[in-house]
Amino acid sequence: MIEMKVMGIAIDTASGSPIIVLNDKDNRKALPIWIGSAEASAIIRKIENIKVIRPMTHDLLVDTIEKTGCTVDRVEINDVEKDTYFSTIYIINSNNEEIAVDARPSDAIAVAIRVDAPIFVSAKVLADGSVSCDAEKDEEESQEFRNFIQSIKPSDFEKLLKDDKHMDQ
Repeated sequence: MIEMKVMGIAIDTASGSPIIVLNDKDNRKALPIWIGSAEASAIIRKIENIKVIRPMTHDLLVDTIEKTGCTVDRVEINDVEKDTYFSTIYIINSNNEEIAVDARPSDAIAVAIRVDAPIFVSAKVLADGSVSCDAEKDEEESQEFRNFIQSIKPSDFEKLLKDDKHMDQ
């Protein structure tokens, strides 16, 4: 397993779908995962530290985990089949037992960033879905992807946040 960090959220210009981008610690590999608008909004809210009046779904889940005496230990994105990613949230209960909970990667990541839990990706997933950020033969494609990611600003997500505004109340 390779530890990854959330680099940010991008928008696929062809489909308009949000993409979460994970990077390894050395910024050598980037893993783009297409996600839903609601999950993108939940992740953006945490990244941008946007407060809401009432708890959103991922906040509720974290609160429930913590109030039952458990902690989120880590998240693993462990498989990909036909462009569908699979992940697991690992929870430690009050008896120090590990509980594995199947989750969509977007939900697992939204939970992980709320509790500063590490995010790991299997070598298989990275081999199947990552973009090399330093390979010479992929340099042009990698540079284009990096430029796209770096050009994103919070205002690009205003529509996503406005669409979910009714959920804040």
